[in-house]
Amino acid sequence: MGIKFTPQMTVPQFEKLFPTDDACKLYLQKRRWPKKVCCARCGNEKVTPVSTMPFHWQCTECADKGGYRFSVLVGTVFENTNVALKTWFKVIYLMLTSKKGISALQIHRMMGFGSYRTAWYLCHRVRAGLADPQFRKLMGIVEVDETYIGGKNKNRHWDKKQPGTIAGKVLVAGAVSRKGNVVARVIENTDTDTLDSFVRQAVSEKVSLIVSDEHAAYRKLKDQFEHAFVRHSEGRYVDGVVHTQTIDGFWSLIKRGIMGAYHKVSRKYLPLYVAEFEFRYNNRNNPEIFEAAIARC
Repeated sequence: MGIKFTPQMTVPQFEKLFPTDDACKLYLQKRRWPKKVCCARCGNEKVTPVSTMPFHWQCTECADKGGYRFSVLVGTVFENTNVALKTWFKVIYLMLTSKKGISALQIHRMMGFGSYRTAWYLCHRVRAGLADPQFRKLMGIVEVDETYIGGKNKNRHWDKKQPGTIAGKVLVAGAVSRKGNVVARVIENTDTDTLDSFVRQAVSEKVSLIVSDEHAAYRKLKDQFEHAFVRHSEGRYVDGVVHTQTIDGFWSLIKRGIMGAYHKVSRKYLPLYVAEFEFRYNNRNNPEIFEAAIARC
């Protein structure tokens, strides 16, 4: 049986769908307001189009504040920038069609921006828009795990080496539903309170089984959930349905993306990269992943 690929929008399809900035704005309008345009400030549906300014509306309910005029870009990551919306869309398209990510330097080369800083800014704004703080809690069989992201100490320059095997690395906790979605967050440590709190935020109370490794921080899960674990320290990785191979696969995507595309990611901005990989993973079977990204942004 061959690998099943989910077809996505091709480059010719993208160019045909978005020939101008106005076409991009119309697309954005229909994704933001599928039924009817409403005020970006108060949600009022009684808005009047501004005849002299396409894709601008006037809200009548905000009259106590002197009226409120807004555009289709208000409240999105595209607001208050001098970059054309078509350019924004092309950057998002490139980011979504690169399975392991695409660096801002590569975006800079391909798009011909005047500076690398512009590409870096656009990519980070998009990643911030893709983050989903109001995710649906995971159900079914859920695997939980944590990993360290960062270069090996032995590969650092002599004056940048740090004591300890995990020095300079950043912790990320993750939970994934078998054949479903993943939730991943940067965390400060792997103590019981931190990991227990993450699992309870990410996993539904109706979950059928939580699978982890033998880390002691997960010991309290059995008080509320059906919990099983594999003993990696003893060389055991699979025991029927009890394994963490799905979440390990997600960690592999992140680490290969950072090593192959980004090369280096700072602790400060790692949560944005994690959000990008989480979004791509959760929409891996969605042929309308671009539409989903525009609606999120």
